[in-house]
Amino acid sequence: MTFYPLIIRLGPLEITGYGIMMMVGFLVGGWLIGRELRRLRLNENYAQDIVVAAVIGGVVGAKLWYVALTGDGLFDRGGLVWYGGFLGGAVAVLATGAWRKVPVAWTTHLTAPALAAAYALGRIGCFLVNDDYGHPTDLPWAVRFPQGYPPSTAGNLRDLFGVPVPEGVDPGTVMAVHPTQLYETGLMLLAFGVLWRLRIGREGTGWLFGLYLVLAGLERFGIEFLRAKDDRFLGAFTLAQATSLALVVIGVVTLVATSRRPAAEPGAYLNQSVSS
Repeated sequence: MTFYPLIIRLGPLEITGYGIMMMVGFLVGGWLIGRELRRLRLNENYAQDIVVAAVIGGVVGAKLWYVALTGDGLFDRGGLVWYGGFLGGAVAVLATGAWRKVPVAWTTHLTAPALAAAYALGRIGCFLVNDDYGHPTDLPWAVRFPQGYPPSTAGNLRDLFGVPVPEGVDPGTVMAVHPTQLYETGLMLLAFGVLWRLRIGREGTGWLFGLYLVLAGLERFGIEFLRAKDDRFLGAFTLAQATSLALVVIGVVTLVATSRRPAAEPGAYLNQSVSS
């Protein structure tokens, strides 16, 4: 299958599939947080606070991480790295929680399932913009990206990403590759299903976020073996895999620390059950 970028042009305005799905991810995440707050009879306005902070912090963090990795310009096309967005968004959301005097355990509990769902939707955006694809493959669902970022040509795969290609293949040949973006979408939707179901459990507040870190870290660590990447610095391992392992460790520590902890008090702001 051959797939081209989804780009909507309205005069001078250009809207990409990635931009659309990124905003859908934020909106769906906010909706899920709002549903959980409603179920718990807590202040639904906190969902709006979280989304605004996540949008600003996430976009800034994702772009700064990309610039630091590649040296590209701050305003170049593309260039949003998920881990940078995760860290930037986390800082902004936690700062907002501190301003509202919401316990960290409650903020992390509320955001865990939403993060998994938003990430899954964001990866659809990567597919629509033809970015973050995998190694060449002859599987039936392999995809060619002739106008990808960059195009999935034999030359790009070999020279930009260090991916082996068969001898004698013309560098301009568009290769069929693993649609790793869609693999991640499927895996993180499964993670969302698990987190959404377990959010009603009796474990201590914050436990759910520890599980999210473990699931997200393992998912990304595994998918990196199929990704066409140029940031391998520990043999076959990438920077994203090193970050993933750190998230798994933090997640396990969080699980152990919070699994038997009694539920935290939401605080005055969350206890304002009537939304204005």
